[in-house]
Amino acid sequence: MNGRVLVLNQNFEPLNVCPIRRAFVLVGDGKAEVVEPGAAVLHTSTRTFDCPSVIRLLYLIKRVHPIAKLTRKELFLRDNYTCQYCGKQPKELTIDHVIPRHCGGPHRWDNLVSACNSCRRRLECSPWKRRPSPTLVAITGCTNTCTGHTIPTGSSSSRMPIG
Repeated sequence: MNGRVLVLNQNFEPLNVCPIRRAFVLVGDGKAEVVEPGAAVLHTSTRTFDCPSVIRLLYLIKRVHPIAKLTRKELFLRDNYTCQYCGKQPKELTIDHVIPRHCGGPHRWDNLVSACNSCRRRLECSPWKRRPSPTLVAITGCTNTCTGHTIPTGSSSSRMPIG
C-alpha cells in the first residue's frame, strides 16, 4: 500500500495527492467516492478491493486561490521574459503601461506588458503615444499628451499640445 491517490473536490477540482490508506478511509467512511479505479488490488482475509487511483470528495471544500502580487518579477514571468512588442528576449526589460497612467490607465495586470528598451523608446516617440487616438480618448477621456507640455497659439485662452 505504497501508492498515491489523486483527491478531487466535489466540483472535480484537484485538491491533493494522498496515500492509498487515507483514500480507503475516506471511501469507507462515506466521505468520498471512487472515480477511477487503479490497477492494484488489495487483498484482505475475506474480501478483495480495487485500489483507487482517483477519488472525489462528496462535500465541497472551499479554497482560497492565492492572487499573485503585481511585481516586476511576476510580470516578467507572465510574459516569459519576452518583449510583447517585438518578441525578443533581451537581457534588460522594462514595464510599459498600454494605456498611460496620466491618461487614466490603471496599474493592473491587464494594462501592463514587458517591453525592451528599444521598443519602449520607440513607443515614447510614436505619435499615438504623444497624441491619444480617438479610441483612447473615447475609452479613457484623456486628451493630454504624454509630455503634458502645452504651447500658446496666439491667444492666452487656447493652448495646443506639443507633439
